[in-house]
Amino acid sequence: MTAMMSSTLVETVSINYEDFNDSFLTCGTCLCMYDGTERTPKLLPCSHTVCRSCLERIVAAQTLDTGSFRCPICRETIHMPQGGVIAFPPSFIVNQLLDLMAQQRRDVIPKCSVHTNQELLFCETCDIVFCTQCIDCGLHSGRGASEHTVIPFAIAIKRMSEILLFKAHLCIKNLNSAYDAVSEELRQLELSVDKTLDSINRSFQDVIAVVDRRRHECLQWVRKIKEEKKNILKEQLDLIQVEKEKVQEECDGLQYQVEVRNITKKISDLNEKLDTTSTLSEPRENSFLRYDYKHNDALREIAKAISHFGHISTSTTFPALSTAKVFPTTAHLRSSIRINTVDYHGNPRMTGGDPLLVDLKTEKGDNLEHKIKDNEDGTYDVLFLPQKPGRLKLCVNIFTRPIKDSPYPVEVSDHINPLARFGSRGSGRDNFSQPVRICVGSDDAIYVLDTGNSRIKVLSQAGDCVRTIGPDGLENQSATGMALMPDGNLAVVNWRTRLVSVLTPDGSLVKHFTNPGFQEPIDVAVNSRGEIIVADAGASKIFIFDSSSNLTTTFGSRGDKDGQFKLISALAVGKNDEILIADHRIQIFSKDGKFSRRLVDSGKGQYGGICVDGSAHILATKTEKGRSYVQILSAGGKPLYVIDSQEDRLKRPSGLAVMQDFRLVVADLGSDCVKKYRYK
Repeated sequence: MTAMMSSTLVETVSINYEDFNDSFLTCGTCLCMYDGTERTPKLLPCSHTVCRSCLERIVAAQTLDTGSFRCPICRETIHMPQGGVIAFPPSFIVNQLLDLMAQQRRDVIPKCSVHTNQELLFCETCDIVFCTQCIDCGLHSGRGASEHTVIPFAIAIKRMSEILLFKAHLCIKNLNSAYDAVSEELRQLELSVDKTLDSINRSFQDVIAVVDRRRHECLQWVRKIKEEKKNILKEQLDLIQVEKEKVQEECDGLQYQVEVRNITKKISDLNEKLDTTSTLSEPRENSFLRYDYKHNDALREIAKAISHFGHISTSTTFPALSTAKVFPTTAHLRSSIRINTVDYHGNPRMTGGDPLLVDLKTEKGDNLEHKIKDNEDGTYDVLFLPQKPGRLKLCVNIFTRPIKDSPYPVEVSDHINPLARFGSRGSGRDNFSQPVRICVGSDDAIYVLDTGNSRIKVLSQAGDCVRTIGPDGLENQSATGMALMPDGNLAVVNWRTRLVSVLTPDGSLVKHFTNPGFQEPIDVAVNSRGEIIVADAGASKIFIFDSSSNLTTTFGSRGDKDGQFKLISALAVGKNDEILIADHRIQIFSKDGKFSRRLVDSGKGQYGGICVDGSAHILATKTEKGRSYVQILSAGGKPLYVIDSQEDRLKRPSGLAVMQDFRLVVADLGSDCVKKYRYK
């Protein structure tokens, strides 16, 4: 008989105490554990449970006028019972769970050591542990409680334990990363040592090869000398042998001679041969051969060279403390970023040679061409030429490790502000009145045609007035054109007197001349042959005079077609003595006045001055719709960029000239001053 047995499967569920507390025994508003005093769980009509302390605070804030408040969990409107907060029924389920958990885990709730029945509390604001009976709790209850965050000490312990574990995890993670980084550096050190040792061995193999080659040359030299000496001595031996055989042959025939006369003759011949054999007895070459290596300073020089041969480069640079300084950067101007290296202690490095890896990219991620200059003093310059405004990103690595704060943002501006400003409106030594033209001498002296003051001011590179020239050729405040001549003199044109004057650098008048065709000559230029070119706005014509002031060529007429002029405003001589003429456009003519081409332009506005730099770039000042700027064009006339400053804007620029260091000086009629710019 088979016994029938029944079994019951019991599933045991393990409940995490902390998770259970967070989910069921913690007030959802203040996140504090429910208790039997201030945080008694109260059941709202919407079935949500909130502690009494939170309810009192909510009711005090919301029920002043309406007599109702909103549930902090579901936002349902709750009407206040007549008895106030105390009249809300307790949450029996939460209380039962509290009793159950208290029986199961009484030991996990820290109690006050003095008041053993009081649970410890923790104020996060004051960072103190207390119970309700230990200290004056005025700051942590009633009105003062709003400024303090008080939670059960058990929860504080839990939170701090979690924070501790989290921080410990971060520390371990960082230490692991540090360990990996140092281990990788050790591995790289071994690789670097192997590569360096291999390079040393290869370099000294080259030295050994040089020495061995010299050794081989010396050995070959000895063998060559030996052969030369040997050949000479063998030739002498052969000659001795021949003579010996001749003597032997003659002696062999004497035994058959009976004639005394013949014997006497043979004796005479042998006497002569004895004289010749004596010359053969001395070797014509010697056996002397000796190697000497101390006859000069070669050995000492070799030892000295070997002692300086090869160099082991190392570095104490600490990339994490090294920095980069980004200077103001402007589009189209050569720019630089300075990298300063320091050691582990933050001390500046005094030598260079660090392996820098620089990555400079545009906003689109395109690489920007750059060069790294080692200043050999612990600093490095990243040199580059931004082509347009925007933001660049600079990443700098030393030993494949980023420097501090890398990557660096590099803001590229579109505005080229003046480096300096010289003078102001007036008639004093440091003033200007209508500066219309400007020239730069071979010594970088700046000549400014100060028309309103009927003079030419000569400025130093710093803008200080060195001397003034005038008034010859500058009378009536009407000199409007000026140019430097190949011999260092100045050519000046005066539109009122219609005279072209040639002045020495100190202001002495060399000569002046005019032409019946002049109506309103406003500008002048001089080419490499010393020919003076005059632009006449009244006649809309160009006059070319030879060095003797004789008129050789005229060209141009009034109009808007190619080769014609509307209102000539500026004149310059360019590459190969080409003639550049500006009105509302720029036209280029050959040195003989034949039309060549017209530069691309909007045709709007008016040019004020024009010049050509050493790279054949064309620079022109222009005013258009109230905006004044300097236009930079390529040698072919393609517009490259403009100088349009954000600070101290140009008001009505006229003449301009280029200094030897690619600085640009501009005469500004609107401001009665001279401004200096970088333009490359």
